[in-house]
Amino acid sequence: MFGTSGIRGPVGRTVTADLALRIGRAVGCDSRTVVVGQDARLSGDVLTDAVSAGLRESGADVIRLGVVSTPTVARAVGWLGADAGIAVTGSHNPASDNGLKLWSSSGRAFDRAQTREIVHRLNRGDIERADWDAFGDERFTPGVSARHVDHLVSAFDPFDDLTVAFDLGNGTGRVSVDALHQLDATVNTLDGQYDGRFPARKSEPTAETLSALRQTVPALGADIGLAHDSDADRLVAVDETGTYVDGDSLLALFARDAVEPGDAVAVPVDTSLLVQDVVEDAGGSVAYTPVGDVNVAEAVAHPGFVFGGEQSGVWIWPDETLAPDGHYAALKLAELVTRNGPLSEQVASLGDTAYTTRRTSVETENADHAMDRIARDLYATYDDIDATDGLRVDTDDGWFLVRASGTEPLIRVTAEARDPDTADELFDEVCSLVEGVRIAA
Repeated sequence: MFGTSGIRGPVGRTVTADLALRIGRAVGCDSRTVVVGQDARLSGDVLTDAVSAGLRESGADVIRLGVVSTPTVARAVGWLGADAGIAVTGSHNPASDNGLKLWSSSGRAFDRAQTREIVHRLNRGDIERADWDAFGDERFTPGVSARHVDHLVSAFDPFDDLTVAFDLGNGTGRVSVDALHQLDATVNTLDGQYDGRFPARKSEPTAETLSALRQTVPALGADIGLAHDSDADRLVAVDETGTYVDGDSLLALFARDAVEPGDAVAVPVDTSLLVQDVVEDAGGSVAYTPVGDVNVAEAVAHPGFVFGGEQSGVWIWPDETLAPDGHYAALKLAELVTRNGPLSEQVASLGDTAYTTRRTSVETENADHAMDRIARDLYATYDDIDATDGLRVDTDDGWFLVRASGTEPLIRVTAEARDPDTADELFDEVCSLVEGVRIAA
């Protein structure tokens, strides 16, 4: 039921009002107050109503936040003294999808033990309903996004003379724009109005979907281009030339800025060797986790960790919050450009070593079945396989990883080597294997 980042899938099939109602009941069993927010998707109102009904039926009071970003929901749990939070969001998935992400009072996403308990509670039917006169109340609390803006403004110095082009993709990322504006940056916004159909571009911000932003940045002479997904937990960037900055480079920049000698950084197993090299050069160390911001957050909650992230655009500074906050990341990157100069030059400063990374996703009807067959073939060929998350194989010249997506019916394939030809060979080899399994299935 729960993937690497909550529950997510097609509305009407995987994600239904009935599911939202049952999740609300399960969370409400041991909560007094729960905050609930939603992104701009067309299905959000129905699902949020269902979540609220389930929570109140279990006796929990509900604080409705309306249409807000997921990082705002996560922070609001602590700000409003609640026991838990539920964000109704499909995140970077298509407009036809939606989902639910659960937050604890610490602002951290429910971990694996907590989500397992929710699933067991639903499977056992172990949900205690409140008496007819003990249902929870619901109230709407406006202004939480404004509080988020105020918090960010207090955390950063002004960005005088900084010009930003910001692609919100019709999502809930307005907090970033407002905070930058209040910090004296000049902000040019693309597709800033809510529209849950995402007509301007797909919700997931990538080099391909951000063509308008890549053209706008050099046309305006902007210093940087920034973009969120629909619920603003992700942040990606375009440099001043209009070039999309790959996630591993951005991860390395954030990590280098955060690390002092002896500090640790958490990243998933599909992260480029670039990050390890940069962190170790700065005197830090890298810990590898399964893919998913929940797993990164679990790691950075331990002492000694100063940062964690994923190349997908998820960034966590544990001293700030254990939630991926794309708004904070946007201002942190603006700070780096203001302080250290053009983003393109900062990316170039990461080193001359050529890390060639190839990534793709292969659609499949049954990812678990496909992974079983892929595992059989890989174990017949390779002796040393890391199964921390999916199947990772390290070779003399590089590595590759095959894993099932936790949010979509996809097999993710990653290959990396210092030499481009070697990376291509590894990538072609593993892709042929995965495609063969998919076709045979």
